[in-house]
This record gives sequence, structure tokens and C-alpha cells, in this order.
Amino acid sequence: MRISRRHWIKGIAAGTFALASSFAAKAGQLIAFSGYRPGTIVVVTHRRELFFVLRGGRAIRYPVGVGRAGMAWHGFARVARKDLHPAWSPPEDTWRHNPSLPDVIPGGRADNPMGAAALGLDRGNYGIHGTNNPASVGCFVSHGCIRMYNRDILDLYRHMPVGTPVVVLR
Repeated sequence: MRISRRHWIKGIAAGTFALASSFAAKAGQLIAFSGYRPGTIVVVTHRRELFFVLRGGRAIRYPVGVGRAGMAWHGFARVARKDLHPAWSPPEDTWRHNPSLPDVIPGGRADNPMGAAALGLDRGNYGIHGTNNPASVGCFVSHGCIRMYNRDILDLYRHMPVGTPVVVLR
């Protein structure tokens, strides 16, 4: 499924307006949603919500943690890879603040911040992943990645083929 830049920009305007009625939706709840093609992931950073767009004007809504001040991003990406129990290597800026971190934390360990699964994006070093710190979901906490509860990322993971479009709004 390919989305042209024109359709993406048009969808941003329509999708942002359509989100107003979904504000009180609960995690994993089906809600009314329009403005994007089915199969698209839409992240609304300021609301800390992710929507997986379905057919028939519906979407599944999930709460997320997003990039903290100066680290959030917006724009278009695609899912480039999928990993269950991914290993994690701290980025350079994290190492500068905590040089005692190991080079790699294997997947499945409680101290691995990637959680149960990850959808790696084709933009920068960003992804949508689980977390072993559930209190961080709903907050501005990451270096730009989108954090989800482990149960939610596992649910999303099973629906997402590589190539899935991802739209991140402010």
C-alpha cells in the first residue's frame, strides 16, 4: 500500500479533525476514525495516542509514550522490520549520560527498554516498541521512539506487515 505525499498531507488535515471525537477512548477500543487509509498507523504526539486504521471508518486506539522535549519528531515513515524480544544497544547520547551501560542488553531481560516487540521504522533510529516501564506510557519520555504497553505492541505487531505506513503528527 503506497501513500502519495499529496494523499498524506490531505489525510493529516482530515485525520486531525476526525480525532476530536475519540479523545475519551480506552486502550484497544474500536473508535470512529477517518482521513487515512486502512492499515496505516497514526500517532498523535501531543495526545500520546496511536491509532491503527481499519476499514469502515474505524481504528484501534492505544496510549503511547512519545519523545520528550527536543526529541519528538513528526512526519512519515514505514515499518522497516519487526522483532520479537529485540536486543537493545544504547544510543550515543544515552551512553554519554550513563557510561556504565553495556554495549547490548539482550531481548527478554527486565532491564531491556524495548519490551516484548518492536516495529523498526525506516526513518532515523526510531521505532514503535513495548516497554518494561509501563509507567512511561502516556508520558513525554523517549528519545523519539513510540512506547507502548507490552500487551498492546504484541497486538499491533500481529497486524503489521513490513512496509506499513506510519504518520506521526505533532
